[in-house]
Amino acid sequence: MASKSSPFGRTVLVTGPESLLADRQVTAQVKACRAETPDAQLNDVQADAVDAGVLAEITGGSLFAERSVAVIRDLANLPADLTDAVLAMAQATPADLALVLVHGGGQKGRGLLDKLKKSKQVEVVDCPQVKQWEVSKFVVAETRAGGGRIDSTAAQLLVDSVGHDLRSLAAAVDQLLADSEDQVITEQLIGRYFAGRAETTSFVIADLAMTGQTAKALEQLRWALATGVAPVLITSALASGVRGLGKLSGLRGSGLRDAEIAKDVGVPPWKLKSMRSQLRAWDDSSLAQALTVVAVADADIKGAADNADYALERAVLAIAGRARG
Repeated sequence: MASKSSPFGRTVLVTGPESLLADRQVTAQVKACRAETPDAQLNDVQADAVDAGVLAEITGGSLFAERSVAVIRDLANLPADLTDAVLAMAQATPADLALVLVHGGGQKGRGLLDKLKKSKQVEVVDCPQVKQWEVSKFVVAETRAGGGRIDSTAAQLLVDSVGHDLRSLAAAVDQLLADSEDQVITEQLIGRYFAGRAETTSFVIADLAMTGQTAKALEQLRWALATGVAPVLITSALASGVRGLGKLSGLRGSGLRDAEIAKDVGVPPWKLKSMRSQLRAWDDSSLAQALTVVAVADADIKGAADNADYALERAVLAIAGRARG
């Protein structure tokens, strides 16, 4: 039998919807195997391409290597007639095999997934979806892992610029670090590469409208529409801004810590300061009215009105006016 510290003679189940984190776990497992046995044979396959013959081939002995690593991805798509065989192998993994199973965590293939999780012989590595308010922390950690530095404000700006997909954010961090002379990712550097990205523009418009800066909000809105930003992104950002203030308003006097409030609202803790400043210009009634305005605008841009641009201008004017009032 392989020693407990060896990756061989063991099965690792990588499960969860964050594909970037799952891929990194698989890479780490393969790296550990190659560190112990450099000539180990690697077989990396998709579950829907596996039949009884393929399973025997990738998990059996090899004429060319003493040990082998078998990675089966998208386990949810494994043929039903192979589930018992895979489960049996996971519970009694041969000493010369390292078995890595990858499941996205959905309902498909749940029976096998649950049995694997309950097995004491299977090591489970979870890759849960990163919550929206935690994404900027991922950016900070990713930057540090790459040998660089970034503050929380710049990290959130990068999230607003690139979006919440971890793979895209990781690629952006790599690019910015490669082009940074001092390994520091600043707001200026992010702006140089990602200025004008749709999500950034949309949230800028929303923030300006929510703080009653009518002229600037309309200026940004017209620029965004002229450069091809989809109207639905703008109404989405407006709705997010209004709902965020509504959630924050409901938590006033709750006695919760800022970290807990930020988690409930769905924003990073540092953003609460600016949101509390915005909230001074709003009450529950005006927030409800603003949400109605956004809903009407969203319906208008999706076909209820002839002119989407005018519908958005009307919404921005209404929200900015309520913020001033």
